[in-house]
Amino acid sequence: MLDQIKKIFPGMLGGAKQPWWVEVTTTQPDCTYYFGPFDNSDEAANAQHGYIEDLKKEGAAHIEAVIKQCKPVSLTITKD
Repeated sequence: MLDQIKKIFPGMLGGAKQPWWVEVTTTQPDCTYYFGPFDNSDEAANAQHGYIEDLKKEGAAHIEAVIKQCKPVSLTITKD
């Protein structure tokens, strides 16, 4: 029974965990970017500075980064 539940809900009861991502939002351009996946939050945190610097060089403004476990549907989401 427990195996059946794990197959239906793999993220529960110690099943597979989602990977870690760096979610970066900017207001200029008005976008959300996802960088990853990473095996743990420390790897993501160590990598986030490089992504932020790259976005600054490209002229992005109001940059905010969050480390989170998720499954992004797209790596770049623009707000049109």
